[in-house]
Amino acid sequence: MSNFLPASIQSVLPSIIQLVYLVATGIFIFGIKRLGSPSTARSGNQLAALGMLIGIIITLFDQQIVSFDIIIAGVIVGAAIGGVAAKKVEMTAMPEMVAIFNGFGGGASALVAWGEFARQSPAAMSNQVLVTIGLSILIGSITFTGSFIAFGKLKGFISGNPVTFPGQNFFNALLTIVSLGLIGWFTFDPANLVLFWVLFGISLLLGILTVMPIGGADMPVVISLLNSYSGLAAAMAGFVINNNLLIISGALVGAAGLILTNIMCKAMNRTLGNVLFGAFGGADSSGGGPATDTDKTVRETTPDDAALQCAYANRVIIVPGYGLAVAQAQHVLKEVADKLEKRGVEVKYGIHPVAGRMPGHMNVLLAEADVPYDQLYDMEEINPEFKSTDVVLIIGANDVVNPAAKTTPGSPIYGMPIMDVDEAKRTIIFKRSLSPGFAGIDNELFYKESNQMFFGDAKDSLQALSHALNELD
Repeated sequence: MSNFLPASIQSVLPSIIQLVYLVATGIFIFGIKRLGSPSTARSGNQLAALGMLIGIIITLFDQQIVSFDIIIAGVIVGAAIGGVAAKKVEMTAMPEMVAIFNGFGGGASALVAWGEFARQSPAAMSNQVLVTIGLSILIGSITFTGSFIAFGKLKGFISGNPVTFPGQNFFNALLTIVSLGLIGWFTFDPANLVLFWVLFGISLLLGILTVMPIGGADMPVVISLLNSYSGLAAAMAGFVINNNLLIISGALVGAAGLILTNIMCKAMNRTLGNVLFGAFGGADSSGGGPATDTDKTVRETTPDDAALQCAYANRVIIVPGYGLAVAQAQHVLKEVADKLEKRGVEVKYGIHPVAGRMPGHMNVLLAEADVPYDQLYDMEEINPEFKSTDVVLIIGANDVVNPAAKTTPGSPIYGMPIMDVDEAKRTIIFKRSLSPGFAGIDNELFYKESNQMFFGDAKDSLQALSHALNELD
């Protein structure tokens, strides 16, 4: 492209390109910052996408990596696939889509490293470039296969239970050490293509073996961690092609993913090592599994009774869980909340950090139903208010409201921060059955005197509650 420009412009073109990179980086950083709030997340996502688009265009045209017709075709095809996928995906499938995006990001970084290695003579590459090629292949491949295993676990065609074999942790550690050793060997002998392909193959295998032993309960942490991996792989690819924007954006995504992973681990009272190597938590049972102790008393409620309790309450807090997403009940829930507010009831939503199957899942779900952002409260903000709350509606949540996390030292979830719903005057749990959650343990809240169970599909139950509220008028 630069061959067609006047000599005066060509002389300052490198500075202009770096300036455009700086602008794109600023847009990208500002976009990520706006992702921190539900009210600004949509515009933040658009800004970040704009910054990345600017960076991609200036890189492709400046470096003359491929011809214009291929660039345009790639943009059109990619935009069409992404647009259709984003429009058609259901809210319950959001975690799966994010897992796929993480995988594609890691795979793309590995392909960039592979392409640069194939394009240049190994003898002409510095040790720094060769090391970053190896790291990009390693991290990108692990992200690629690991993300698709996570996708399979979330989708259900791969068991959500931990899949392990004797000595698996030791074997994975050995493969990691071998991979790092191969990167070092490859750096000093880049002409040996066998090393390159062996590294590629082991990295792909390591991604599979890393995620297979992780149970479905830990998928929010896995998704965050793989998102971080995809950013780190992109940063390594940026070093390979000497692209500052890719380095910065990849580092930002990597750091943000690690921070979010740490937040998720704290929210579950787990260490990252325990998540990766503990083989904890199988798939949620949404069927009609019985309670573990049939002698315990369960108090059921009816739509009319629940409507009376909510309509004459001063404050109602709604705690959503994955069951809300499965039932696609967010719009009906908003209708119920609107009717309560018309009666003068104060309505708030309490969001646990790991509610759903990925970070922010419940926030996005409720935003789709036009729930006001100022009604959404994080766990730390809403917990002090439960003591003064008349009714808490728990829609499809389980482990995150289980008092065993505070009262039962031997419980798998003991010490996990939970929503203190048991401190409210009344809790009403909307659930299909008394089946356990991902942790596989009974929920003590089911049997408290202050709790009532509203059995059935969440959407059908909320519609019945909405109809009962109408009958009170």
